[in-house]
Amino acid sequence: MKKWIKVLLELNKVRITFAVTLTTMAGYILAKQGIDTAVIMPVLGIFVLACGSAVLNHIQDSDKDAIMDRTSNRPIPSGRISNSGASAIALAEIIIGSLLIYYGSGFLALQLSVLALIWYNGIYTPLKRKTAFAVIPGSVIGALPPLVGWVAAGGLLSDPRAITLGLFFFMWQVPHFWLLMLKYGKEYEKAGFKSITSRVNPQQIKNFTFLWTVATAVSAIMVAVSGLISLLVFKVLIVMASFWLIAVFSKLILPGTKDFNPFHYFMRINYFVLIMILLLSIEPLIKIR
Repeated sequence: MKKWIKVLLELNKVRITFAVTLTTMAGYILAKQGIDTAVIMPVLGIFVLACGSAVLNHIQDSDKDAIMDRTSNRPIPSGRISNSGASAIALAEIIIGSLLIYYGSGFLALQLSVLALIWYNGIYTPLKRKTAFAVIPGSVIGALPPLVGWVAAGGLLSDPRAITLGLFFFMWQVPHFWLLMLKYGKEYEKAGFKSITSRVNPQQIKNFTFLWTVATAVSAIMVAVSGLISLLVFKVLIVMASFWLIAVFSKLILPGTKDFNPFHYFMRINYFVLIMILLLSIEPLIKIR
């Protein structure tokens, strides 16, 4: 039983799908300017649907996963579950997640959710075998879950605040992924993926990563001044966190940095996004107390 639970957790990429769920909840809270029990269905639906998408991604990448040391022990290439077994799980989760979103949030939320699924499994996953820059269009995926939460709470997609929110969650994923390439790029090349490390040198990747990180920080500041939040202290915290992020990543553009550790920067941008999600989720709840 424990082995099957472990397999399910790995197949569903629970840490990633949980993070996706948090962005959906943040979108809901921001649009509603509060929280109620109606949040349960869209959040649970996104979680289950994202799990199904993750399992489907395992199936799609199983041939490449078997080649890379980092991924060779994943459930499918290691033989702990068959492709047919994983397919059954993916299909069940996609259907259940879609139904939860539709009955809990309506057709528009379902459309956005299915678009995220199609974009991830139907566009980004095949595209990353074709181009080293697939992550740029692929990052659209990250912008969609918070918008699902937004429309589930009654918000309009045409609202400039929703667009600003989606932009932030789009921007941060590019430097996040390129830092992974700096650490695992050679493994991706070995597996036959089109890695950016085969196109440009490490210092150029660091420079690109820094520029995208600055753009991420600017998009965060745009969120702070867009009207999504109103308490001054939270605006100041977002601005301070944004400048902290730029200061940390500015070291990337210094040539010949010794003992460079991509994972150090990878975790810092993850911390920044987590801080943003928490600030955006907590501020509306404080105002209604």
